[in-house]
Amino acid sequence: METVVTGGCGFIGSNLVERLVKEGHSVTVFDNLHTGSLKNIEGLDVRFFEESLDRLRDLVAKTDVVFHIGIPSSSLMYKRKPQLVGEAINDAIEIFEYAKERRCKVVYASSSSIYNGNKVPYREDMPIYVTDYYTECRLAIERLAKLYSILHGVKSVGLRFFSVYGPKEEFKGPYANIVSQFLWSMLKDEPPVIFGDGTQTRDFTHVSDVVDALILAWERDFRCEIFNVGTGTAYSFNQVVEILNRLLGKNMKPVYKPNPIKNYVQDTLADTTKAEKILGFRAKVRLEEGLRDLMPKT
Repeated sequence: METVVTGGCGFIGSNLVERLVKEGHSVTVFDNLHTGSLKNIEGLDVRFFEESLDRLRDLVAKTDVVFHIGIPSSSLMYKRKPQLVGEAINDAIEIFEYAKERRCKVVYASSSSIYNGNKVPYREDMPIYVTDYYTECRLAIERLAKLYSILHGVKSVGLRFFSVYGPKEEFKGPYANIVSQFLWSMLKDEPPVIFGDGTQTRDFTHVSDVVDALILAWERDFRCEIFNVGTGTAYSFNQVVEILNRLLGKNMKPVYKPNPIKNYVQDTLADTTKAEKILGFRAKVRLEEGLRDLMPKT
C-alpha cells in the first residue's frame, strides 16, 4: 500500500515509518527536520522530501493514506510563536485538500491537551475549553476534519495522544516527554528536576502502542472519528523517578522547583472505552516495561 507520513523523521513519525516499512508498505516522508532527524529513518527504504506540504500534490501522485503527524507538538512552541497556529492549520488544509482530490484517507495526530480544564478521566465527548494556542490549534484541525467529511466525504481519524514516550525521542530535546528527560538526567548522574511537588500525574503511553493505534485507524473503515490513545493508568512524577531509580540501580532524589506555568494541568488520564470498543485498540506496554526498554544496552 502507498502511504505518506508527515513528520516522518520525528519521534512518533519515525517509529510509524519503521513499522510501515517492516510490513512491506511504500512510504513517502515529508519533514522539515525541526524536531526530527534523518538518523531516525536511516537505513529504511523510503522516499524523503524536506518540502512544505503545499508541494504534496506536486510530488505524490497517489496514496492510500496520509498519516499527518508533522504538527508542532508542544504548547511551549506556540507560546513562543503564536503564528504556528495558522501555519499548522494551513498545513492541515493542504492535507485535507489532497485527500479530497486523491480520495485517500487521513489519520492525524491530536492531543490530550485538548481536554485541559476537564476532570479526569478524559472522554472524547467532553467539552473543549479555551486554554492556550496549542489546544486551539488541535481543535481547529479536528473541526476541519469534520468539515471535509461533511462537505467532501473525506474519511479521517484523529487520535488524541496521551504523554507519548519511547525510542527515537532524542532529537526533540527540551520538548521530549518528561520521563525521557528524567532518564537522560539520571544517566548523567544529574538529579531530575520536577516543577511542583511531583504529585502531578500523567497517562504515559509507549510509542509502540501509538503506532498500533495509527495503523488500526487506517485499517478500520470510519467516516470521521476521534479516539483517545492512552493506557487508562496514570503515574505521578515521583513514581516515575522511583521506577527509574529501581531500573538504574540508583537512589537519586529529585530537585523540586516552583512551577512557573499558569493554568498547569495537574492530572491526565484517558478513558479508553471508546477506543477499545470501536477502534479495537488497547495499550499493551506498562510504564515500567517501556522504561526498561529505554535502558542503555550493555
